Amino acid sequence: MSKNSTFSMIGADVVITGDISASADLHIDGRVRGDINCLALVQGAASEMIGTITAQSAHMAGMVRGSIIVDSLVIQRSAHIVGEVHYETLTIEQGARVEGTFAKGGAEVPAAAIPVEPVEPAAYDSTPLLLEGE
Repeated sequence: MSKNSTFSMIGADVVITGDISASADLHIDGRVRGDINCLALVQGAASEMIGTITAQSAHMAGMVRGSIIVDSLVIQRSAHIVGEVHYETLTIEQGARVEGTFAKGGAEVPAAAIPVEPVEPAAYDSTPLLLEGE
């Protein structure tokens, strides 16, 4: 989280349909269907997000369908990401599932430049992505 910034939390029992724009750091345990733009994002393991996520830093632990555009990204072992990932620095914990594309250096791309269509669960192959050396 960023020093000297405010912190907002969206609980596990909350479902949001619509975009979120915050000058604060966010911790999201609930479900969001819409774009998220914030300073720093922490996603809980039971959380589900569908849309474009734009932040300076993000720690992802739950389900994401859409684009992630960040400077610093940590994908935790409980995460399942389906979509495009644009980053400057990237950490992927062993066991995390990522299906999609990675692009280093794309963090400056505005969220509106990448259209995101929600992906129905049956529309993608659930086979985990294996990286060389695994």
